[in-house]
Amino acid sequence: MTVMTKPSRDFRLEPVHPKPDQAHTMPYAPAVHVVGACDLMFLSGATASPLYHKHPHVDEEHAHSHRIEDQTRNAMEAIKSILDNVGASWRDVVKVTKYLTDMRDADAMHATMGKYFGDWKPASTMICINQLSSPGARIELDMIVAVPRKA
Repeated sequence: MTVMTKPSRDFRLEPVHPKPDQAHTMPYAPAVHVVGACDLMFLSGATASPLYHKHPHVDEEHAHSHRIEDQTRNAMEAIKSILDNVGASWRDVVKVTKYLTDMRDADAMHATMGKYFGDWKPASTMICINQLSSPGARIELDMIVAVPRKA
């Protein structure tokens, strides 16, 4: 594992709210404007499965809790390991795409993700799909991150 020093930030991320007085009603920003210079990183989809697993899939590596909170937490922890590796934080996430197999899981998924993002709300898209890459997977997350440049 590479240990990175905290990079300096020569950019800022600004949520874009055409109706600022309504921003509190949203679990995400309609858009995020990257102002200044940075590097962009595009994260592949993360599920509740281990970040590194065999291909083709081995069923034993994809035994998931049925709870959406647990599956969301596992995906977020995998993503956190990537952010940590490049010296980025949750506040550097510009865009999240959320794939759910059941839209009724949205509130619990957002509550779990909120524990990581705190008051930061990146731009977001949510899509309901029939099935994910492994049986029992109920969520997949991919992200775009504005990575601070190293000083």
